[in-house]
Amino acid sequence: MAAVDDRPERLISGPGMLLVWFYGVMVVGAVSRSAYQIATEFDRAPLAYALSAVAGVVYGFITYSLVRGGETARRAAQVCCAAELAGVLIVGTWTLVEPSAFPDSTVWSQYGMGYVFIPVLLPLSALYWLRKSRTATRSTP
Repeated sequence: MAAVDDRPERLISGPGMLLVWFYGVMVVGAVSRSAYQIATEFDRAPLAYALSAVAGVVYGFITYSLVRGGETARRAAQVCCAAELAGVLIVGTWTLVEPSAFPDSTVWSQYGMGYVFIPVLLPLSALYWLRKSRTATRSTP
């Protein structure tokens, strides 16, 4: 009786592990910051704090998808990374064009400047890695 390997294909080998680490750090940073701000000063900047909470949830889902592995998780991570990138670009531009809409910064303000631009670089890196690792997997017999 031969054992069949039902484990999903790993997405966290090599550079994928670094992505998981960065996304994990961003989950902790975004969720803890937004939870504190929502609990203590929500009236000051509700939009900014809610957007930071959304960013934390997106980071968490991407982290989970990368760790889970498999083709379905890869596609889900790609969709979430594309949505994350769109969010960073939209909110980043919005904070530059209409700063009065954001009395306090979000994770994605000014394209993530408060987080050393990691919020804009991370989805680009993840999308590249997810595409590259899929191509490498397809070419292996």
